[in-house]
Amino acid sequence: MPGNLSGEQPYGNAPRALVVGTGLIGSSIGKALRNEGWNVSGMDTDPQQLEVAMQNGAVGSEGWAPGPDLAVVAVPPDAVVETAAFCLGEVNAKLVTDVASVKSRIVASVNDPRFIGGHPMAGSEQLGAGGADGAMFVKRTWVLTPGPHSDPEAYAKLHGILTAIGAHVVGMDALEHDKLVAMVSHVPHLSAAALMNIATNEATDQDLLMKLAAGGFRDMTRIASGSPDIWPQICSANSEAISESLGQLIHALERLQAMVGNRDGEGILRYLENAQSSRRNFPPDLLRPEDLCEVRATIYDRPGEIASVAALAGGLGVNIADIEIAHSIEGEAGIVVMLVDTPSAERFASALRGQGRQATVQTI
Repeated sequence: MPGNLSGEQPYGNAPRALVVGTGLIGSSIGKALRNEGWNVSGMDTDPQQLEVAMQNGAVGSEGWAPGPDLAVVAVPPDAVVETAAFCLGEVNAKLVTDVASVKSRIVASVNDPRFIGGHPMAGSEQLGAGGADGAMFVKRTWVLTPGPHSDPEAYAKLHGILTAIGAHVVGMDALEHDKLVAMVSHVPHLSAAALMNIATNEATDQDLLMKLAAGGFRDMTRIASGSPDIWPQICSANSEAISESLGQLIHALERLQAMVGNRDGEGILRYLENAQSSRRNFPPDLLRPEDLCEVRATIYDRPGEIASVAALAGGLGVNIADIEIAHSIEGEAGIVVMLVDTPSAERFASALRGQGRQATVQTI
C-alpha cells in the first residue's frame, strides 16, 4: 500500500466511499453506491482497470483521500487483510468491509471495530470493470460476518447501506459462512469446470459439441467462463470445507451412478423428486413491509454482541430486513431494533431470550 495520501477533495455533503480493487465486483459496488448519491473514488494496482472503471462511471475519481465514510476492499483474498489494515490505519476510513468469499481467516485477522467482513453472493460471466452493473446486488444475498470486535453501530450502518442498494443482508458466523459457501458457491464453480472439461476432452468435434449444448448444459457450465485467477486462493483458504463438500458430491454421484447402472427407475424418480421439491421451496426474493415485525432486544457493551445476534439470526434462517442500535441513557445495555418476517419473529425473539436478553415483538 502507498504511504502517502492525497488531500481532501471538495465532495460537499454527499457520503464518500473508497473502492480498492475495481474489478467486476468492486466496480459494480461503485456504480451501485453512485446511483444512491455517493461520491466514489477508486484505487487499483492495474491502472488500465481503474481507467475502465472511471470511463464507465463505476468510480468518479482516483485517490486515497483520507477519512471516507466507507472503504470497500475488493482485492484477491490473500491481499484483503493487508489492504483492510491500510484502509483502517493510513486512510482512516470510518467503516471498512470486504467482498472475499472466504471469511474466517480475514475476520480473525482484522480486529478493528470499524471492520465488518462481507461477501456479496452475486456476480456474472462478465470480466473486469467493463462488466460492472449497478443493479447486480438487487434482490441478491449479501452476507455479513461481524467478528468479536465489530462495533454494533458499524454493523447497522453497513446493513443500511447494503439494503439501500437492493441487497438482502444476512449475518452469520464466519466459520459457518465458509462451510455453507463451499457448498453453494465454491463446489458449483468447480463442478461446472469439471463438467466443461469432461465434455471438451470427450468431444471429437468441438463445433458439434457446441451445437448440441442445450439450455441445461449451458446453464450448468456458465460460471466456468468466469476468471480462474482467483480460484487457487479461494481453494487454499477454504480447503477443508471445499474438500468435505466435494466428498459429499462425489458420494451423491456414486449413488446416482449405481441407480443408473442398476436401471433403478423408482430410485432415480424419488431422488429427482426430492431435489425438485427442495428447489421449489427456495424462499421468495423479497419481503413486503406488511409481512414484517419489529423485534427489540437488549444488547450489551461487550465484545461479540452484534456477532452473536447476527449469527443467531443466520442459524435460524431469519432475514433481518433492517437493523439499528438504540443507546440506553444509563447503564451498559442498549437496544438492537430489527425488522424480520412476521412468521419468524416470535421464534427469533424466543431464541434471543435464550441468550439471556430481553426481547419483544410488535407489528409495524
